[in-house]
Amino acid sequence: MARPAPDLIVEPVTFLLLAVAGFAGGAINAAVGSGTLITYPALLAAGIPPVAANGTNTTGLSPGSFASAWAYREELADRMRRLALPIAATIVGAAAGASLVVALPSRVFTAVVPWLVGLATVLVAVQPLLRRAVRSHRVRGRHAVWPWTGLVGIYGGYFGAAQGVMLMAALGLVYDTDPQRSNAAKNILAACANVTAAVVFAMSGAVVWLAALALAVGSLPGGYVGGRLARRLPASVLRGLVVLIGIGATLYLVLGA
Repeated sequence: MARPAPDLIVEPVTFLLLAVAGFAGGAINAAVGSGTLITYPALLAAGIPPVAANGTNTTGLSPGSFASAWAYREELADRMRRLALPIAATIVGAAAGASLVVALPSRVFTAVVPWLVGLATVLVAVQPLLRRAVRSHRVRGRHAVWPWTGLVGIYGGYFGAAQGVMLMAALGLVYDTDPQRSNAAKNILAACANVTAAVVFAMSGAVVWLAALALAVGSLPGGYVGGRLARRLPASVLRGLVVLIGIGATLYLVLGA
């Protein structure tokens, strides 16, 4: 079973740097996804152990996820009834994923995370190819969305990097052909996954609260700004930044730095 988070002292400079990372992570989550590839390594660099860093990361990014969903409130206004079941499936899946983190020995999470970060980096890099594949194989008519969101919710609850990319691929296939409406749904689903996992991590003691607060201070405005600018900012630039950071994070974790 994962150990509770240690009582770490977060220095003012570290708090500020984590807030900056939270802003960047929240903005990238809203526009592209995979902001965790920025914030999770930042938490590790601050001296927080992997399982506690994961719980702290999810908790700190939750406000930014809801802020990005609020930025897309116009696209969500007439869709909440249709999204009710996918949201419920996401919550159940995220609770299951987060429970696996705290129930299994911490060495399991430590061993798996480098591969998850690498997978997330690859998914972000090939996102344009995924989008084209989804566009060419799009299913016509209405189809059940909740099985897909439930599966992605399990992954999001366990770690979360690239859950936005996975959601966009699934939503573009079975939810809506409009990428902006799919992005709006992605943001509210990711927010529900994050807050559900955060509750599980908090109950298990796997959160360093001051560090989570620092991320939240940055992710809240970052998520809103990223959501508002998602239509204007060049996605290729953001994606390139995330991929570079993801490669660095993967090497950092694999080499055990």
